[in-house]
Amino acid sequence: MNASARAALLVLADGRFPAGGHAHSGGAEAAVKAGRITGPGTLEAFCRGRLHTSGLVAAALAAAAATGLDPLLLDEAADARTPSPALRATARKLGRQLMRAARAAWPSPALDALAAARPRGAHQPIVLGLTARSAGLGPPDAAHIAAYESVTGPATAAVRLLSLDPFSVSAVLARLTPDLDDIAGQAAEAAVRALDEGADALPATTGPLLDIYAEQHAGWPVRLFAS
Repeated sequence: MNASARAALLVLADGRFPAGGHAHSGGAEAAVKAGRITGPGTLEAFCRGRLHTSGLVAAALAAAAATGLDPLLLDEAADARTPSPALRATARKLGRQLMRAARAAWPSPALDALAAARPRGAHQPIVLGLTARSAGLGPPDAAHIAAYESVTGPATAAVRLLSLDPFSVSAVLARLTPDLDDIAGQAAEAAVRALDEGADALPATTGPLLDIYAEQHAGWPVRLFAS
């Protein structure tokens, strides 16, 4: 990776990049209300479970988009892997927001084409993969960013929801780094297979409780996070 691409990876993975993720808890708000996240230990378990299910799927979709697979085909594959209507709506909303930021930062014909084809937003991992490609990053980079986002969203949300010690939460994320590397590696390998085998080669792991939480959360009249 050249120096400019390394810098692009840092910018794209930065939580301050205006892609809208700060407004979403990744299921943590509903899990806190259900009593499943109560402190650093249960937060770590939640994040690990999310990483190995929806995080793996997102990382593989992002890596596949970064390889150059048809983003519209991948967007359909993302729909098929997202049974919750609330999560599909969230993924497209985040994709639309990321698209705005990405086209400003790394304009490219590929991003323009996807924005025109999906004016209401493509799934966020697909936009992320195309953005990574436009920024000079490769499939493993896109997979790492997607995997990282899958745990940092709930982790930072838990700090706000439970007033957890930020140092303890940072330690949780540090302990997850081997899992992050493993999931990103699996995702990148699946993306390479998908070049020959199509989108069916991509993982379709599920987290049913995340889907249930998303549907419950969408119906709350008062909530801190959008999802």
